[in-house]
Amino acid sequence: MTGLATGANFSLKRQLLVWLLLPQLVLWLMGGVLAFRVALIYAEKAIDQSLTQSVRALARQVKPIGSGLLVDFPKAAQAVLEQDPKDRLAYMVSSPPGSFLLGNSNLPGPAGDGVLQPDDVPVLYEISLDGKPMRVASIELSFGDAPTEQRMRVQVAKSLAVQEAIAQELVRDVLFPLLLLGAVLGVLMHAGIRRGLAPLARLEAQLANRNAASLSPIELTQAPQEVHSLALALNQLLTTLRRSMSQEKRFLNDAAHQLRTPLAGLISQTELALTEADPQALHERLSKVHKSAQRSAHLVNQLLSLARTEADVALVPVDVAALAREVAREWTPRALAAGIDLGFEGEDHLQARADRVLLREALNNLIDNALRYCPRSAAVTLRVHATGDNQCVLEVEDEGPGVQDADLPHLFERFWRASELPGGCGLGLAIVAEIAQRHGGSVQAHSRAPQGLVVRVVLPLG
Repeated sequence: MTGLATGANFSLKRQLLVWLLLPQLVLWLMGGVLAFRVALIYAEKAIDQSLTQSVRALARQVKPIGSGLLVDFPKAAQAVLEQDPKDRLAYMVSSPPGSFLLGNSNLPGPAGDGVLQPDDVPVLYEISLDGKPMRVASIELSFGDAPTEQRMRVQVAKSLAVQEAIAQELVRDVLFPLLLLGAVLGVLMHAGIRRGLAPLARLEAQLANRNAASLSPIELTQAPQEVHSLALALNQLLTTLRRSMSQEKRFLNDAAHQLRTPLAGLISQTELALTEADPQALHERLSKVHKSAQRSAHLVNQLLSLARTEADVALVPVDVAALAREVAREWTPRALAAGIDLGFEGEDHLQARADRVLLREALNNLIDNALRYCPRSAAVTLRVHATGDNQCVLEVEDEGPGVQDADLPHLFERFWRASELPGGCGLGLAIVAEIAQRHGGSVQAHSRAPQGLVVRVVLPLG
């Protein structure tokens, strides 16, 4: 686990922090842009309101007298308008509109200048004066009597620098607390992630302390559901590994125990044969060597078959009846050579989910066991049929010496033998039992009258 974390570009903790903090940063930036835009809109509204009030106030200071104008604009008011150099404010009175009459700047008119504006209705627009953006409020009034009625325009312009300053101040006042809260939230997230990943650290520590000799289950009393699921999967893996190692150890112990005697006898007979001068005696010694080698080879094959049955199997649909007939035909020459009648009874076709190789091994062991202990002129019958409860039955019935009822429970134990006849090693029926168990089935045995044995393997059809 440490190697995986070190080899990755980012640890899980860093990835979680990045994916949690990155959206916050994006939202914070988007919030800053949106807040700046909103602040500009509200600052513009404030400036427009101020300009509207100023242009109306200035328009009230221009009073028509007869056919002329009286401008009552004291110096003090003019100083107030022009006192802030940063917040530049310009004004202009023109009559007719556009013809400079009074003010401190020559301000352009609104778009579509020359179109008659309604009286006392301010028009707001933006201009550039001396390279600086400004907001202008313009209002037009009529004065004089018909037919000498005239038009007057009053304009007040204000720099937009104040608008930007107000917007920046609002954004700063809003985003700085948010940035502070984001920093606090980042610290809390880091602590939360560290606390949340603590069960993984404990799991890593428990795994690091495991070795081949200690494969006990992992125990996590307090952990999130996801970590419990991971620990459960690891425990299943450890259980499988522990079972595999146990099977391997048992196989090695069985092989060492069972091969020791025939190999010792093989060596002994070989040594005696090397010193034998009589051809007849030498032939007898070599015959014993051959039988001992055959028994050793049979034992090795049985041990390997037993090890193969302990591995995981993949069940697929198999025609059990056709497979049984095929196995029976393969054993017919040996049965004829031994003077035994080997027959088959059962269905033409019967499908079941099984491992073809292991099922063939089970049938081989059942028939071999029956032929090995039956006398000449005996009969061995292989049957295959289905039961009403959705099961498949493979049955081998022989007319051999049979087994005492008291010994039937030991029949499927490893290396247990009911007969002292040479050739067997006590593994054939144990292999059959293992294969049946791997297929989710069972194996049974009972004596038949007047003599003989019936071994039945029951497998589920589904």
